[in-house]
Amino acid sequence: MIRVTDLTVRFGGVTAIDHLSVEFPDGTCGLVGPNGAGKSTFFNAISGFVRPQSGRVELNGEDLLALPDFRRVRRGVRRTFQQEQSIAELSVFDNVLLSYEHSGRIGHRRQRDNIMDALAFTGLDAVAWRRVGGLPARERRLTEIARAIAGRPAAVLLDEPAAGLPEPESRHIGQIIRRIPAELGAQVVLVDHDMDLVSSSCTNLVVIDFGRLVAAGDTPSVLKDERVLAAYIGTEDSVA
Repeated sequence: MIRVTDLTVRFGGVTAIDHLSVEFPDGTCGLVGPNGAGKSTFFNAISGFVRPQSGRVELNGEDLLALPDFRRVRRGVRRTFQQEQSIAELSVFDNVLLSYEHSGRIGHRRQRDNIMDALAFTGLDAVAWRRVGGLPARERRLTEIARAIAGRPAAVLLDEPAAGLPEPESRHIGQIIRRIPAELGAQVVLVDHDMDLVSSSCTNLVVIDFGRLVAAGDTPSVLKDERVLAAYIGTEDSVA
């Protein structure tokens, strides 16, 4: 479980996260809200890319904000980004290897097996030695997920993992995401524009706006919340 208590992040005079307190239960939890709501800032705060002004973010009872970013990775906090981070000139395997090494597991005797397990989980084992830059968009997106799950992390933060993909390929990504908690034992927090992907993949949902909590709970209940319906589900381009 990820427990957030009184988290505040400011950039100059702009408050991106405003005294946010919420729990992300184990399993797969969606995080949604309009553009500028603070979703990516929240991910950046958890993973150490920005320094909050106050608050706590606990993963299984340990305050992540008290740790330097590299120790958060070694505690099992992994993430993807909106923009692809894989190196196009390297193979799928080598890209996952780089991420695995950054987790502090370099030299582990099962390193290769763990990487191949991540590739098999995402269906990339057949293209393990192909250059990422020569792969279709879906396989490149799956490479990002494979980088995040290699070595069985504790928490996986997925920032728009299906961005730019057509609906059938987005559904395929969703099928893989839904398997992560049960088969790998990792908690997942998912941010995506595609509300069909979010609603079909997430057992719980957190909605924020201007860095403040709007609603949280099981996904069906939150999607019926009048505040959510009015502010985020009511128009096609209102959810980010």
